Amino acid sequence: MLATLCGLALASPVKVAATPGASVVFLNPGYSNEPFWVGYSDFMQAAADSLGMRLRVIYGERDPKLLLSNAQRVLAEAEQPDYLVFVNEMYTGPELLRLFADSPIKLFSLHSTLTPEQQALVGGTRERYRHWIGSLVPNDREAGYLMGKALIAKLGGRPGEMLAFSGVRHTPSATLREDGLRQALAEHPEVKLQQLVYGQWARQRAYQQAKLLLPRYPEVRLVWAANDEMAFGAMRAARELGLDPGRDLHFSALNNSEEVLQARISGPLCVLVGGHFTLGGWAMVLLHDHHAGQDFALRGGKDRVDALFSLLDKQQAAALLKRLRMPGYGLDFRQFSALYQPDMSNYRFSVEPLLR
Repeated sequence: MLATLCGLALASPVKVAATPGASVVFLNPGYSNEPFWVGYSDFMQAAADSLGMRLRVIYGERDPKLLLSNAQRVLAEAEQPDYLVFVNEMYTGPELLRLFADSPIKLFSLHSTLTPEQQALVGGTRERYRHWIGSLVPNDREAGYLMGKALIAKLGGRPGEMLAFSGVRHTPSATLREDGLRQALAEHPEVKLQQLVYGQWARQRAYQQAKLLLPRYPEVRLVWAANDEMAFGAMRAARELGLDPGRDLHFSALNNSEEVLQARISGPLCVLVGGHFTLGGWAMVLLHDHHAGQDFALRGGKDRVDALFSLLDKQQAAALLKRLRMPGYGLDFRQFSALYQPDMSNYRFSVEPLLR
C-alpha cells in the first residue's frame, strides 16, 4: 500500500460504515480490442474492485451510432445503474444528455467533456441537465506541448523540419494536442512543421501516410505523433525507407501500452508522454465519494482538468511497466478517497503513484 501521494504523507484509510457500492456503466468509445481503451477500462475496474463498486463497460467500437445505441439500451434496461460515464467522442455529448434528460441516472463526462461552444448551447454541469454532475479531463493541450518541446530539444537549437500525425479531426483530444504542438512550434521558429495529417489514431493509416510523406520531405528529422499507434506506423514506414528511428529520425508518442513503454526503454522512441489512462480510475473515486454523500464538487470543483500527463524517461517507463503487470496495479484506491481521508481538501490525482 502506498504511504505517500504526490509527496504528501497519508495515514491509513479511516474505517467508515459500509454502504452499498455504486453501480456504474462506462460508455467506452474505443474498440474492444484497442490497447489504450482496454487498459483504460482495466484501471477503472481496479478502482471499482478496490472501492467495492460495480462497473460495466460497453464499447462503442469508434462508431457514434453504436455508442448512442448502447446508451439507449442502458436507458431501456429494467435494472439501471446509478451513474453513466460518457466521453464526448465525435461530439456526441449533447445527444447523450438529451437522451437521459428525464432519467434519474447521474451522468459524468470523462476524458473529453462538452466543448465551450456546446456548453453555450446546452449549459454546463448541474445546470440545464441537473443529473449531469461533473467532468474529469486531462490537459491535452499540455500533452501536445510537452511532446513538442521535448522533441524540438533533440535538435539542440539547430533548425529542423517536422511531420505531425494527429488523431481524428472531430475529437477534442486531437484538437487540443495539436494546439499544444503549435504553441511549442511558436516558441521555436527555427523548426518548420512541413505537414500535419490525421492518422485516425491508427497504425496502418499513419504507416500509409508516412510512406508518402517521408520521401516528400527528406530533411525531416522530427516526427510528432498524438498517440502510440500512429508513432509505430510511422516508424515502420521509416524503417522500410532505410531510416533508423532514434538515429535518423526522432519520434514522440503518447500512451502507456506495454509496446510503447518498451520502445521508450529500448530507445527507438525518444519522447513519451503518458498518464491519462488513469482518468477512469480517478473518476471512479469521485463517483464512489459522491454516492456516499461526499460531493467531489467541494474538493476541487465539479469540473476538473487534472495534470495527469508526464514526460516519461527510461527509468519511469520501466517503473510504470512493472506497475501495469501488478494485480490491481498495486494500489489501494481508498488512499485517494475523501470518504476515507476526510481531512483531504482537494483530490490529488496524477500518474506519480504508479512510477514508484
